[in-house]
Amino acid sequence: MRIIALLALRNEALYLEHCLTHLADQGIETLVMDNDSTDDSLEIARSFLGRGVLGVERLPYPGYYDWQGILRRKEQLATELDADWFIHHDADEIRQSPIPGQTLSEAIAAADAAGFDAIDFREFVFLPTGRDLDARGADYVTALPHAYYFQPHPEHRVNAWKARGQSVDLVSSGGHRAEFAGRRLSPERLILRHYPFLSWNHLVDKYRHSRRYSDYEVQELGWHGKRACFDEGEAWLPNIEDLIRPDADGWQTDRVWTSHPFLGGEQP
Repeated sequence: MRIIALLALRNEALYLEHCLTHLADQGIETLVMDNDSTDDSLEIARSFLGRGVLGVERLPYPGYYDWQGILRRKEQLATELDADWFIHHDADEIRQSPIPGQTLSEAIAAADAAGFDAIDFREFVFLPTGRDLDARGADYVTALPHAYYFQPHPEHRVNAWKARGQSVDLVSSGGHRAEFAGRRLSPERLILRHYPFLSWNHLVDKYRHSRRYSDYEVQELGWHGKRACFDEGEAWLPNIEDLIRPDADGWQTDRVWTSHPFLGGEQP
């Protein structure tokens, strides 16, 4: 079974080597779309050609974060590439099976064998537990062991789907759900580790300085929420006792966060 992760990125050098290594180890190939990165992202992606990365293409940067354009390109690639399954993937994500010893590709193959053609992921957000903790340049998966379970609405992360020759709609949900006619969603959800920032300074730089959003997407589509108007004064980090440690305590979902504290959201 051939599974391809569709990975668009701009200036994700902090994450990219770990992300691409993990996907290859999990039996997943990756098609990288580089959005005119100005850091080492393009060089890192090209270094993985032939060892997990099947291709690197340029996605021109129009001067702002064109999320709709990125999603439409992923929809197009899913009709052109020869694969059995696709994953809509970002560089700051690590996806896995909840079953120890089972690879991501094996988990997707099990869903396929059971007759399902789409998979939802439980999202766990891993983040620094203090403003002095900086995981940039480190093994951030090891350095940031604490997380919260994030699910603002049902079917929040239906990001893997079976290629049936049909067109898939990613845009309508802003990338949260792969939608197509006759979809059969697996009841077995997989795991998404999300690492949106690796230090407090990284958070502030990412949303205040580095990323410019599309006015159309913000004003007309209602996308990006508080990311588009980030206020450092509203951002906060949870205490360790308010978080879980999944690698030690399991993937606990009894406490559900529906908004992000680093964007000024409230505790559940």
